[in-house]
Amino acid sequence: MPQTPHIERHFTASEVVRDIVIGMSDGLTVPFALAAGLSGAVDNTAVVITAGLAEIAAGSIAMGLGGYLAAKTDAEHYATERAIEVQETVEVPEREAEEVALVFRSYGLPEETVAAVVRAISSEQKRWVDFMMKFELGLEEPNPKRASRSALTIAGSYVVGGMIPLAPYFFIPAIHSALIVSVVVTLLALLVFGYVKGRFTVKKPFRSAWQTVVVGGLAASAAFLLAKLFG
Repeated sequence: MPQTPHIERHFTASEVVRDIVIGMSDGLTVPFALAAGLSGAVDNTAVVITAGLAEIAAGSIAMGLGGYLAAKTDAEHYATERAIEVQETVEVPEREAEEVALVFRSYGLPEETVAAVVRAISSEQKRWVDFMMKFELGLEEPNPKRASRSALTIAGSYVVGGMIPLAPYFFIPAIHSALIVSVVVTLLALLVFGYVKGRFTVKKPFRSAWQTVVVGGLAASAAFLLAKLFG
């Protein structure tokens, strides 16, 4: 009887999505709150545009640099731990072999099978070290281009997100009208972004959508009210 082939569907671009989420979520929220706050304090769209562009420039650079340094730290940590594992396979091979055995014993394999697998893995140092890095330490080798890609992705996502709440101020001279349009456009963008983020990450897009809207709306509302109160 013919069988339908099983096709596994796994999302494998988690690092890129994480960077986009980091950049876009802050890019939508922070400039939105800034624009809303300034709209409550001043009556000049040029001021909002200038401050918004300055914040987007500074924010994208800071966020991109943060992503770059985080990725570089991960790569350096991996290299350090790998060097330690290489040294231990030379200096204390019995202990390292026992650590391999413990991994397979945890799956309930019989001792003769464990012994055979340990011999096979420890017969080649690179394979041995690769195994220890993944199964003992839970570390995957980072992509050497990860740092620069992460920085560019986060910074670019921040700029894209930040221009959404700021865009209406370029075309609408009346600041309160621009604010209303900015609120509507940004909340819709937050709704769509939250849905897409939830679709690719937690698989609960509707919950992610309304949570993203609530967070962004609260931030902008707080900034606007504080500006009105002390402006």
